[in-house]
Amino acid sequence: MKPFSRGERISGQIQKIVSALLQKKVNDPRIEFATITGVKMTDNLEEAIIYFTTYTGEKGQKEALEGFKSATGFIRKAVGKELKIRFTPKLKFIHDDSFDYGSKMDAILKSVKDDE
Repeated sequence: MKPFSRGERISGQIQKIVSALLQKKVNDPRIEFATITGVKMTDNLEEAIIYFTTYTGEKGQKEALEGFKSATGFIRKAVGKELKIRFTPKLKFIHDDSFDYGSKMDAILKSVKDDE
């Protein structure tokens, strides 16, 4: 039995490809501060859900989402060339709230510690 499923291997490759594209090829200022935090594939490998985060606040999150929507075709084409699989998955971008949640929890714990 293989240690990772095909979907997990493809999602890891997609994360590397999209991260490299953001650094080198995509010139949209709305997504220049975005970081890809993870990729999950659907079971049938037809869709890749790409999670991203930004450090520019809620307004920056909305702008980044719009930037990703406008660059989806370009990114999907580049992913298809790199993956060399029969069907390139559809790409869906979602903001990853886990970092914001972690920061809030850190602030709460720090305030409790300071009160003691």
